[in-house]
Amino acid sequence: MKRLYRSSTDQMIAGVCGGIAEYFGVDSTVIRVAWVIFSLMGGSGILAYIIAAILMPKDIA
Repeated sequence: MKRLYRSSTDQMIAGVCGGIAEYFGVDSTVIRVAWVIFSLMGGSGILAYIIAAILMPKDIA
């Protein structure tokens, strides 16, 4: 069963984008660029990132 975790190996700030990229099997750069665009369009991306960093468990591996 696949679980969504913050990445411990592919992280820039908290590992949220790296964890999402691992979960969906895409490059983390694509997720990071999409997150920046999402943040610039409405501003809620920053709040969503902070919430995700708090709620997502950290990958132990």
